[in-house]
Amino acid sequence: MSLDRWIALVLLGICLLYGYTAWFTMDANLAPFMQRKPVWPSSFPKILSVCAIILCLVILLGLEKGERTVGEIDYRRLTDYKLGQAILMLGLMVAYALCLRPLGFLGSTTAFLVLGSFILGERKWYVMFPVSLLTAGLVWYLVQEILGIFLRPLPFFLGN
Repeated sequence: MSLDRWIALVLLGICLLYGYTAWFTMDANLAPFMQRKPVWPSSFPKILSVCAIILCLVILLGLEKGERTVGEIDYRRLTDYKLGQAILMLGLMVAYALCLRPLGFLGSTTAFLVLGSFILGERKWYVMFPVSLLTAGLVWYLVQEILGIFLRPLPFFLGN
């Protein structure tokens, strides 16, 4: 069995557990007024679990494979791939999560986008900084002002 099918099998197990939780345990403690609503807190997890199970089964059964076999991952030759970039990106994601509170959303997101694009090969600093600042500011505005979810934009030592 190829690597993509092994990954799909593991994900299928996780999705089945997630689906069981969504269908049978999440709604047990709902308040009576919530039970009469058409959309419950478990509605999205139910839809997500069903879609994920279907996609995992498509991969396991090989329905997504056509005539082409180009692009398959050869797990015996993992050193031929860009593992350094992948490991650096994973480390950067961990650092981003750890820096969100101390540096604030704008600073940590901008740094993540600039460093991530540098790791992936972009070298035009005059493009990376403005795009990263604009993206971080736009996402903060949408989450903070439109959705009404508080995100600390600046580091904690600069105040609220």
